[in-house]
Amino acid sequence: MSENDNLLNADGKIELNTSEAPQKNEETKAADESTSEEAKDASETVETSTEETSEKEASNEVETTSEIIKEEITETTEETTVETEAVSEDAIEEVVENTAVEEEVSETKAGADSETSKKADAHVEEIEEANAEDAEDETNAERHELETKDYHAMSMEQLAIELETLIQDKKIQTIKSQVDEIKSEFHSKFGELLDEKKEEFLSEGGNEIDFYFTTPVKKRFNDAYKSYRNTLNAYYKNLETNLKQNLENRLAIIEEIKGLINVEENINTTYKHFKDLQEQWRNAGPIPRDRYNNAWNSYHHHVEVFYDFLHLNRDLRDMDFKHNLDQKTKIIERAEELAADDNINRSFRELQVLHKLWKEELGPVDREHREDIWQRFSNATKTIHDKRQAYYADLDKAHEGNLARKEAIIAKIDDIAKDQPKSHQAWQNKIKAIEALRQDFFNAGKVPIKVNDATWTKFKTAVRNFNRSKNNFYKSLKKDQYDNLHKKQELIKIAEDNKDSDDFETTTSLMKKIQSDWKNIGHVPRKDSDKIWKQFKKACNHYFDRMHEEKNAASKEEMAAFEQKSALLETVKAIELVGKPEKDIETIKEQIHAWKAIGHIPSNKRYIDGKFNKAIDALFGKLDMDKAKLEMIKFENKLETLSKPNDTRLLDNEQNYIRKKIGEIKGEINQLENNMQFFSNVDESNPLVRDVIKNINNHKDNLQTWKDKLRKVKSMY
Repeated sequence: MSENDNLLNADGKIELNTSEAPQKNEETKAADESTSEEAKDASETVETSTEETSEKEASNEVETTSEIIKEEITETTEETTVETEAVSEDAIEEVVENTAVEEEVSETKAGADSETSKKADAHVEEIEEANAEDAEDETNAERHELETKDYHAMSMEQLAIELETLIQDKKIQTIKSQVDEIKSEFHSKFGELLDEKKEEFLSEGGNEIDFYFTTPVKKRFNDAYKSYRNTLNAYYKNLETNLKQNLENRLAIIEEIKGLINVEENINTTYKHFKDLQEQWRNAGPIPRDRYNNAWNSYHHHVEVFYDFLHLNRDLRDMDFKHNLDQKTKIIERAEELAADDNINRSFRELQVLHKLWKEELGPVDREHREDIWQRFSNATKTIHDKRQAYYADLDKAHEGNLARKEAIIAKIDDIAKDQPKSHQAWQNKIKAIEALRQDFFNAGKVPIKVNDATWTKFKTAVRNFNRSKNNFYKSLKKDQYDNLHKKQELIKIAEDNKDSDDFETTTSLMKKIQSDWKNIGHVPRKDSDKIWKQFKKACNHYFDRMHEEKNAASKEEMAAFEQKSALLETVKAIELVGKPEKDIETIKEQIHAWKAIGHIPSNKRYIDGKFNKAIDALFGKLDMDKAKLEMIKFENKLETLSKPNDTRLLDNEQNYIRKKIGEIKGEINQLENNMQFFSNVDESNPLVRDVIKNINNHKDNLQTWKDKLRKVKSMY
């Protein structure tokens, strides 16, 4: 017989003939699917801090209940095994002879039992579905103990960290609901950010096909989620192999139990074999959840058939029936206690364990008690189920309150978006207000599942409308900002071209001017602001740092030069000329050259140059030589002072001054010569005429001196 044929036996008339917890037929099952799904959805999606505490308490109590009942089951089973040795051969023959009669009675009752099976309710299905899920892996039940946090209020970075922590610290098969919620929240938040960045990109003239955006936290989340999927797939791949083998082992056990009623051997041997098969069944390991209920129903069906086969051996059968009835009664009493407990989630988790014990650890009871005890157990289960549904209904009311708060927040965002301010500062204030409302929205808590997506969409639409208005405003400012960017880039070029200049006197005023111009230029695009400021600041700092270093180094040298010039000045003042012009001129020139060789002095000490010039002039005044020649010697000395390598500005100024003097003297000569025409009939011996003629000759001599100076200046280039 195939695997499917074996499991189908649990779904047909034979199963209905004996099952204590009958399964629904297809019509009844379809009618109750919606109720079961709602209960399942509520179980998976709504958890509070009270639930977290309850899970831990329930875990301890459930383990205690399970251990107590299992110990009693084990003890009674051992006693029953001993009793089987006392069964007589006559009783065995009587059992064999009357088996056919008992089967006819069972068939008569099958119709009534099938009607009972149709009454299986959603509250039982909910328990069996939960146990079937845990059946694949006993550690899977640990998912009920995991804390579910308020992921909606977390940032993307916090969600990525939470995902990494779950993967690292928890068993991979127990964190599915938490991972799914984290993934949903992360994608929602990143989607909102992506929409905002796309709006900005398009508003700046970008082409939609070229848009791309990601963040480091997105990559971090993707890496963590990929790790989760890979680990989970590896876990289920390994689990699948074990589940398949365990299922084959359990089906083989069912086949052996089915064959026991046809074995011609001592009944004690058969019963021991049966008990051994039951122990093998208990230790056979987990099986696929979709085969769990059928496999267990098939197993229990054939266990009951075997007990019916033993029904003539009253002592043997009644001993097992009594033990099972006692233990199932204890389970019922505990279930009824749980039905009165106000801790809903703890009651439900322990009820799961009770159903598992009922189904997996205990066999059938006498037919007269089967319907009654099952109905009593089912009623207690329904009470807990109904209280749990009411509890979730209350949670839904709380979520309705959260919905109202979120609707109010969305309305405020819409109101802010309607106003269109005209200034940058006003928009910045609005942006801060919207950000605060966004945070309030995330902190407002969960809303009913049926409106969750619609509420989120409405929120995103409101924020998107605001962002579009904001982007339109700043788009109108882009042109001015790009003009400002161009102006500041020109200032950056000037700063970088002059940052290594050694002409500190000229360049310093230029650098200060462009710094002032920078402050007067308006805003630039935000994406360029920091970049160009750092570039401009770097060039300016480079120049001024060099200037200050130069000044600090030069200040010491200049003070030393001042000390030298002070000493030289005293030497010049003390010089006594020997009365020989050529030798005295050479002495004076030596002092001038020595003074010039000393170098620069501090600007606040330059008065000493004036003192030196006066001392030199005094020495020249003592020379007994032609004044014109003496003037040229003094002028040559001055030109040496004005002459600088690679800088002709001082010489240029002197040349312009000389040309101006030459023009003035020529004008005066012309004026005097014109005046002489008034004295055409006057003798040159006239004193007035002689003065004019003398004055003209002096101006001509002076003119010649200035022309000589001009030639000398030109020779210095």
